[in-house]
Amino acid sequence: MCHVIVTCRSMLWTLLSIVAAFGELIAFMSTDWLVGFPRTPDAVFGPHGATAAGEAYRPTLGIYGRCIKLPHLRGVLCGPYAVHFGEIASGFWQATSIFLAAGILLLCAVAFISVFTMCFQSIMKKSIFNVCGLLQGIAGLFLILGLMLYPAGWGSDKVQLYCGPDAAPYRAGLCSMGWAFYTAMGGTVLTFICAVFSAQAEIATSSDKVQEEIEEGKSLICLL
Repeated sequence: MCHVIVTCRSMLWTLLSIVAAFGELIAFMSTDWLVGFPRTPDAVFGPHGATAAGEAYRPTLGIYGRCIKLPHLRGVLCGPYAVHFGEIASGFWQATSIFLAAGILLLCAVAFISVFTMCFQSIMKKSIFNVCGLLQGIAGLFLILGLMLYPAGWGSDKVQLYCGPDAAPYRAGLCSMGWAFYTAMGGTVLTFICAVFSAQAEIATSSDKVQEEIEEGKSLICLL
């Protein structure tokens, strides 16, 4: 018989796990890791002669994508600059991509499993919360490695186009950090919080009060 067990701590852990996974995924896909120095599109030569350059803007550069403004377009053009894995700006960013992708894959798997922890609390006689907490800890280590390697790629030619010639490993030059980098850092911290908090979710769903509710024959158990 399936017992649906809902507690404040288990639901909070599930919610935080989903937030951490989606936060890291959105950050990884974003182009707002580095914000370049202000610039203007080149002047456009039309049928009536040269037109003035557009307003100043700041291009953005992600791990595999970028946003730039072209003279003949009114808006900003965003898309991947790297069609293949080998075209990513530097070997450090390639390693960053691998570590972040591995961490995000684990986080998404845990987020998916966490939805079903209301009905299933164990897998192969192991606490599903403890297993998920372990996976989140491993994912957090992957994310830390990726974020530590990311600034090492700032000396690449691609980054110098956006950040100026002074850009070097662990020195962003004229660039500033975009929201995606801070989101990835926040998601990493939240991942470790979830890994620790999974133990509290396990305690909440296996408490004596829950066992008493099960012995009374209740299939839906909601506790604070």
